[in-house]
Amino acid sequence: MITLGEYIIEKQHDFPEATGELTLLLGAIRLAAKVVNREINKAGLVDIIGATGIENVQGEVQQKMDLYANDKFKAALEARGEVCGIASEEEDEFVSFDSTRGVNSKYVVLMDPLDGSSNIDVNVSVGTIFSIFKRVSPIGQPATLEDFLQPGIKQVAAGYVIYGSSTMLVYTTGNGVHGFTCDPSLGVFYLSHENMRIPEDGRTYSINEGNYLKFPNGVKKYLKFCQEIDTPSNRPYTSRYIGSLVSDFHRNLLTGGIYIYPSTASAPKGKLRLLYECNPMAFLIEQAGGRATDGYNRIMEIEPTELHQRIPFFCGSKNMVNDTDDFMAKYSG
Repeated sequence: MITLGEYIIEKQHDFPEATGELTLLLGAIRLAAKVVNREINKAGLVDIIGATGIENVQGEVQQKMDLYANDKFKAALEARGEVCGIASEEEDEFVSFDSTRGVNSKYVVLMDPLDGSSNIDVNVSVGTIFSIFKRVSPIGQPATLEDFLQPGIKQVAAGYVIYGSSTMLVYTTGNGVHGFTCDPSLGVFYLSHENMRIPEDGRTYSINEGNYLKFPNGVKKYLKFCQEIDTPSNRPYTSRYIGSLVSDFHRNLLTGGIYIYPSTASAPKGKLRLLYECNPMAFLIEQAGGRATDGYNRIMEIEPTELHQRIPFFCGSKNMVNDTDDFMAKYSG
């Protein structure tokens, strides 16, 4: 059995210019994930569930585990010294690591430390999402905003950790998508899903249908299409929505399907964050043979304008995303 650390080292030749830094960076993410996983597994036994009463920059009430996970990932990344700064969904601004080693580092990390954190209270799977870029500012100087406002096509690595019935770390460096399952008795991640591929067609759609009346016409028409009886195309499709992006994405990656979080009348720009959620998931899904768009444009080519930018998100099996693009173009203009 191959461990995550062994696999990363084995694949280091894919990035000769990294000279080990990327390996150490992914090692820091692995370490923080194990710490966060340990605390999540104590939910209900210690005081880590529930809201803090504090709102983040998006006006959302932070959960206790949001802040815990943010602190642990930030600390692990700073301690390894391979990152000059991080941007997080839980931070108002980016954080620059200004130590001598930090300012001489090549990379920045953007992250959603704990996606779906409110689900911890009801024992539903949650996750961590991360995205890694090479900095564009000069090495030897503090990180700048421009280091973080890069389009998704510039990512050098991305991935997520899902804390569920088993804990998995899934990542890509642009050479396929690989999954590692944690052995809880040893605390070691072992390679369990090499070169993961999403089926070109799926039979599952994941969307919060409670917002149906607020959806664009193209999304409404697509949902009716999904619900129609059509034997040649195996419709109707099945609706499966967990409410945790990592969980819904992971299921669709393994079995085929589409995840949709469109704009709504109350959130005309969409809700998910381009930098912390959509870019890394788009990188992963494309490497697995799927597609990700905002209903019209490839997610990875969107030029970010702000750290907490929100966009609509259509992600999953290639042919299903192609269909949503067609419906959006025909009915939503």
